[in-house]
Amino acid sequence: MTRESFSESIEATKETWRKAVAKYSRPNAGASIWQLCNTLVPYIGLWVAMYWSLGVSYWITLALSVLAGGFAVRIFIIHHDCGHQAYFKSRIANNILGGITGLLAFTPYYSWRVDHAKHHATSGNLDSRGIGDIWTMTVKEYNESGFWKRLGYRMYRHPFVLFGVGPLFMFLIYYRLPGKHASKKERASVMRTNLGLVLMAVILSWILGPINYILIQLPIVIIASTAGVWLFYVQHQFEDVYWEREEEWDYTKQALEGSSFYKLPRVLQWFTGNIGFHHIHHLSPRIPNYYLERCYKECELFQKVKPITLWASLKCIKFRLWDEENRRLISFREYYQLKMAKQS
Repeated sequence: MTRESFSESIEATKETWRKAVAKYSRPNAGASIWQLCNTLVPYIGLWVAMYWSLGVSYWITLALSVLAGGFAVRIFIIHHDCGHQAYFKSRIANNILGGITGLLAFTPYYSWRVDHAKHHATSGNLDSRGIGDIWTMTVKEYNESGFWKRLGYRMYRHPFVLFGVGPLFMFLIYYRLPGKHASKKERASVMRTNLGLVLMAVILSWILGPINYILIQLPIVIIASTAGVWLFYVQHQFEDVYWEREEEWDYTKQALEGSSFYKLPRVLQWFTGNIGFHHIHHLSPRIPNYYLERCYKECELFQKVKPITLWASLKCIKFRLWDEENRRLISFREYYQLKMAKQS
C-alpha cells in the first residue's frame, strides 16, 4: 500500500479506528495488578538466584542477568504506562507506581514523563526535534555543518556509541542530571530518584556486599538499557518512516506512519510489554500496554501498517540522515553516492 492510499484509509476509517481506540483506553485494575505481580515477583526472584549463583559460577549469574534484564525492560514499560496515566484510573496510583518503577529502572519519573510527553507531541516533526528523541540530522543540515559537528554526529550515530556505551551513559549518568531548562519540579524529580538510588545501593550493598551488588546490578542495567534504546530506535528510525515540516505535520499520520509496528517473537513481545505495537501507542498513549494487541486485532487499518520483523530491523542500523528531497532515511554511503551523482 502506498503512503497516499494509506493516508486515504486513515481518513475513510476514522470512525472505526476511533471507536477501537476509545474501547481500549480504559485501564483494568485487575490486569494491571496481575502484570505487576508477574513482573516484579520474578524480577526479585532472579535477584535472589543471581546472588546464590555468585558462589557457584559468575557465568550462571550472567546467564540469569539476561532474564533479569528482560524483566527490567518490562518494569520500564509499566513505568512508561504510568507516565501516560494509562496503568490505573487513579492519577495518584499512577504517580506512586511510576516513581517506584522509575527507581527500579534508574529513571526519574516526573522529569522523564515531561520529556516523553514532548516526544509524543512532536515525533516526526522536523521543526521540533531535540527532546526525547534520537538526534537525526537532515542532509541539508549535515552539508551545512562544520567539521567538528559532523564528527560529533558521526560518532553519536555509530552503533558502538548508540547501542553500546550510549545506553549505559544515559541511564547511569544522563538521567542523574537535571536538564538545563528543567523546572523546579523536574529537578526535584531527578534529585529524589538519585537519593532513592543511593539508598537502594547502600541497603543492597549492606545485605549482599558492595561488590556482589555491582556484579548483579551492572549486567542487568547494561542489558535492559541497551534493549530499551534499541526498541526506541527501531520505533522511529525505519525505512518508511514519516517526517514532515511543521506546516505539513499531522499527529495521526506521524502515529500510524511515523511509528513502527515491530513484530517480535511472542516471548520478546511479552518481555517488551507489547510496545512493538508502537503505531497504536502513539495514536493513543492512554491504551495500557496489555490492550495494545487487542486494539490491533480490532481494527483493519492498524493491520495494514507494514510490520518490521526482528531480522529485518537490523537493516535500520544503517540509517543516518533524513533526505528531505526524497523523503526517506539514508545511510552515509547513500549520502556520498547522492552527493557524487549531483556533482557529476
